[in-house]
Amino acid sequence: MNPTTVDSKWMSPTTEDGSMDRRGNPAVKATTGRWRSAILLLANYGLVTCAFFGVGVNLVVFLRRVLHQGNAEAANNISKWTGTAYIFSLIGAFLSDSYWGRYVTCAIFQAIYVTGLVILSLASWFLLVKPSGCGGVDSRCAEPSSAGVALFYLSTYMIAFGNGGYQPSIATLGSDQFDETDPVEARSKVAFFSYFYLSLNVGSLFSNTVLVYYEDSGRWVMGFWVSAAAAALALGLFLLGTPNYRHFKPSGNPLTRIAQVLVAASRKWHAHVPARAELLHEVEEEDDTSNKASGGTRRILHSDGLTFLDRAATVTTLEEEEEERTKDPWRLCTVTQVEEAKCILRMLPIWLCTIVYSVVFTQMASLFVEQGATMDTTIGSFHFPAASMSLFDILSVLAFIAIYRRVLVPVMARISGNPQGLTELQRMGVGLVIGMAAMVVAGLVEVARLRRVASPEQQASSLSVLWQVPQYALIGASEVFMYVGQLEFFNGQAPDGVKSLGSALCMASISLGNYVSIVLVSVVTSLTAGERRPGWIPGNLNSGHLDRFYFLLAALSLVDLAAYIACAVWYKGIKLGGGEVRKASTHV
Repeated sequence: MNPTTVDSKWMSPTTEDGSMDRRGNPAVKATTGRWRSAILLLANYGLVTCAFFGVGVNLVVFLRRVLHQGNAEAANNISKWTGTAYIFSLIGAFLSDSYWGRYVTCAIFQAIYVTGLVILSLASWFLLVKPSGCGGVDSRCAEPSSAGVALFYLSTYMIAFGNGGYQPSIATLGSDQFDETDPVEARSKVAFFSYFYLSLNVGSLFSNTVLVYYEDSGRWVMGFWVSAAAAALALGLFLLGTPNYRHFKPSGNPLTRIAQVLVAASRKWHAHVPARAELLHEVEEEDDTSNKASGGTRRILHSDGLTFLDRAATVTTLEEEEEERTKDPWRLCTVTQVEEAKCILRMLPIWLCTIVYSVVFTQMASLFVEQGATMDTTIGSFHFPAASMSLFDILSVLAFIAIYRRVLVPVMARISGNPQGLTELQRMGVGLVIGMAAMVVAGLVEVARLRRVASPEQQASSLSVLWQVPQYALIGASEVFMYVGQLEFFNGQAPDGVKSLGSALCMASISLGNYVSIVLVSVVTSLTAGERRPGWIPGNLNSGHLDRFYFLLAALSLVDLAAYIACAVWYKGIKLGGGEVRKASTHV
């Protein structure tokens, strides 16, 4: 993973991207950051992921067997929980970018995360899994107590809060360990996001195989305690690397800076924007107030488009007469501040187009599992838990990351001339297409499953659960293109002052995807079920039409793909000042 050394006589011994050591001094390249720190953060993330999926991947089964919830209720509760976990990423990103910084945010939210896992383990041990070992394939738990259910929801949402707040900060802190102004470290920074997603899937591999198997057999308490231990070990490793991390100073509340741009532009709605960008207001580099005016970020060059915001940086006659015109940022903003607002507005349409994909992705943790539970889960004499089918998603991710980096990148680089092979936006588009294909395949598998059901009362179809392998594998392939592309795109295109927000947008997309999935399941259930109709997603899937729901998602994905292509063609990348251009790689 270590990059080869190159002649670096011309390079500065300290970083030039604004990163600092823990004492606030410019970070020394030889003793801070790079792969030494990044590998520690990747191991930390892998363990945190192992803990998260140790709880989450089989939680829908826990809700049904231990808390006695129905299929639709359990699926919606999983979507709510997962959605909440990822929406909390916006809170973590805001605190990280504005006040606490990446390191402190990661440490605090990991502590909350570990606490939630410990409470869940204790609640399950003493209050929920009664009698001990219940909740397996053939054993039923007693009705849960009110106190047990209350502690269950408290602990699981503490886990969601801790994990959600931690995720965007750890992704950004990891990429912060590489100076993008250094050619060698810049290449490592791009590679980091692939390894970051790789560590996610390696971490979840143990959870999706060993832990799921034991939990499915009724050993829930053991599974939850293993998850708590993994999270505690992750926190220890994170703190171990403290002396060598590179840090960026929080830049203040980005919402205030964006609001200032909107207010200033509104006040000057009839102002004439100069044709030459250099006539717009920008603070001189040597001015000590430049950091304050631009939120502590590097200067961003003026871009065409969204010109109504340029009014915020237009100097009026009245302001020309004032000696200290930067005193009121609600009337006059810098070009950098305006461009920061433009960057965020330009990314939003791209982000919105990823939500439908997240609806597709979230089915893997809910309806895919419920579909698999109605199939033949015996392979020879071995019972293969339906939740363990996500193993094929993980294996697909691991395989496609290797295929993409070793095969597709070199081939596409020769064809397109882009050293990255495919641009971030192109990869996200490919992810949308593969996700749509996964829904079509899942629908066809459900059609085949229903044909093997003799009557609705039949416990399980004779169709083997292994027929689900293609749909899981396609979801895994789509993740490599969509989510790795998203991480690179939003982190690379986000201005310095909102870097964690860029990473949080990926998680927020998954969150909204879960909430949209809840609405879709509820609407479809309401419209298709009646007094004499079981509906598409009834408690007994043998009497329903889950295949039609999958085909509906495929159709929505097709419409979303068309909208995404239009937004990607319109998008313009960020350009930094000082002679440095952050290549957006955004052409479709």
